[in-house]
Amino acid sequence: MTGPVLGLDLGARRIGLAVSDETARIAFPAGFLERVGRAADLEALRALASERGVTRIVVGLPLPLGGGDGTAARAARSFAADLAGATGLPVELIDERLTTVEAERALREAPARRRRRRKEVIDAMAATLLLRTYLEREGIL
Repeated sequence: MTGPVLGLDLGARRIGLAVSDETARIAFPAGFLERVGRAADLEALRALASERGVTRIVVGLPLPLGGGDGTAARAARSFAADLAGATGLPVELIDERLTTVEAERALREAPARRRRRRKEVIDAMAATLLLRTYLEREGIL
């Protein structure tokens, strides 16, 4: 695999963003995208992927702890399919059940932040953990 990989942590209000380096070895937080509507969100992600030279996108799949597909997982699958169509890039799903929990735990130790800013950081960190997990699973890291 060559070229940057984009990782997305889908949320109701924001999409956490992470991107890898050119060699797809290191995952970096890339902020978040405030959700405004499906068409606008897809266009913003298409533009970001194009700007960053992304070759693949990874979307977190929020599976319930008990397994199966819940409402959020079905929404993620649908969004991933639309994103593949909008970008023309391969879009893969990866189990993200614990990434937000891990991100919150890591930030608990960080200096106090305003509540809103903390949530934004958690979104980007969750996307970064998700992308790192994907890169490790693919044997890149």
